[in-house]
Amino acid sequence: MAEQRPNILFIMTDQQRGDCLGLDGHPVLNTPNLDYLAHSGTLFRHGYSETPSCIPARRTVMSGQAPATHGMVGMTGGVDWQPAATLAGELSAAGYQCEMIGKLHLWPNRKRFGFHHMLLADSTRGKINDYLDWLGGAVPIERWAMAHGVSPNGWQARPNHLPEEQTHTFWCISQAIEFLSKRDPTVPYFLNVSFIDPHPPFTPPQFYYDRYASRDLGQPAVGDWAPQFPAPQKGFDPEGRMPRRQQLRLDDDTMHYCRAGYFGLINHVDTQIGRLLMYLRDEKLLEETFVLFTSDHGEMLGDHNMFAKTRPFESSARVPFLARAPMNMSYPRGVVTDRPVGLQDVMPTLLDAAGLPIPQSVTGRSVLPLMRGEDVAWREALHGEHAGQYDPDDANHYLVDGHTKYVWHDQTGEELLFDLDRDPMEQHNLLHEDGAEARVAPWRQRLIEQLRDRPEGFTDGHRLIAGQPRPFLVPGVAQL
Repeated sequence: MAEQRPNILFIMTDQQRGDCLGLDGHPVLNTPNLDYLAHSGTLFRHGYSETPSCIPARRTVMSGQAPATHGMVGMTGGVDWQPAATLAGELSAAGYQCEMIGKLHLWPNRKRFGFHHMLLADSTRGKINDYLDWLGGAVPIERWAMAHGVSPNGWQARPNHLPEEQTHTFWCISQAIEFLSKRDPTVPYFLNVSFIDPHPPFTPPQFYYDRYASRDLGQPAVGDWAPQFPAPQKGFDPEGRMPRRQQLRLDDDTMHYCRAGYFGLINHVDTQIGRLLMYLRDEKLLEETFVLFTSDHGEMLGDHNMFAKTRPFESSARVPFLARAPMNMSYPRGVVTDRPVGLQDVMPTLLDAAGLPIPQSVTGRSVLPLMRGEDVAWREALHGEHAGQYDPDDANHYLVDGHTKYVWHDQTGEELLFDLDRDPMEQHNLLHEDGAEARVAPWRQRLIEQLRDRPEGFTDGHRLIAGQPRPFLVPGVAQL
């Protein structure tokens, strides 16, 4: 292995819920390759997206910074970004050959952020899109790969009109294998494979759609605190452009096929990851490669009568997070931890695995001690937040320690407290019980300390203050 440094493979999906792994107990989902990576490495059962929507989450990954530090706490595009240090930039400076394939979703568009080469496709539509260039087609390219007619932001589902070997997921793995076959063998590689799936449109290949459409997929979890609807709703824009678009009750058939499409996409991704793992084994690279897998955020998928992302709840904020060290690093296998980790921990973890110093600009922490099974001091709780994306009242903050979660909606002042050990789907708000004030007081104080120096004025140091202006960019920070 070049310079005795491990190769690094970082795999990221888009909008994959944290509970969508077979090894983590999902009742129907088939993910044997991800299960293998977790079982032969470490499964972090409480991985979270600190700002659960695409662009701010990807800033967090690339910079190793909490959202309030890199400046974006809501989903907004077209904002140029010049981070102090990046994951790819640090690895590139240390001699790694750095390749990016798939969805980057950062600005300025096509800025390399330290990668030597990129093949980019942030969507299955759009005019500057390497996937569509590869795919070709006789119809306008801005909609070619979406000729199935399903929205990229809604809940509809159907089989893909393309065969498996023409999907974005297949393309990502094919390009990854081609890179590996032509890389510089004298230096270690950093390969970032970033899928669009399972982000809508929920259109897996026919085989994967049929596999789940024919099964009992259960029903969404709806909490006693959630918006209630006496009957299914009709007439909403399937593009998702509606007030409070995340609050909706579908009829049973539509919900079933929505879930079938979503699970089918994840199964398809897993199978293609298996293709990549087979290549790595055949080329004797798997045991020279440190692998980390996660997602940018989850998907409500009807839970609590909500869809999409940005919410502080487990379905939206919790993500799969697993890592596997090469055999010669002598890490234990089959480690499972409930310590809370976030996307800001990706960069310091991978730099640490490469034996590189972690820049002072990074707020995250390396998870390697947890992978080694060490009893190390860890963060008391992870903080996450999101400005009100679809409705100002949805703006929120959350704290989670792996067992309890506290949520504060900063525009309305609403608070929720969940016991994740007994109630992992957050169906019961503990603040409806007797003695609630004593239980919530320490969590409220933790959030006050977390937000003490924020320019938005969320606290005066003694209490939380609801209704303060809530921009998507932290004042005085986003331009840095």
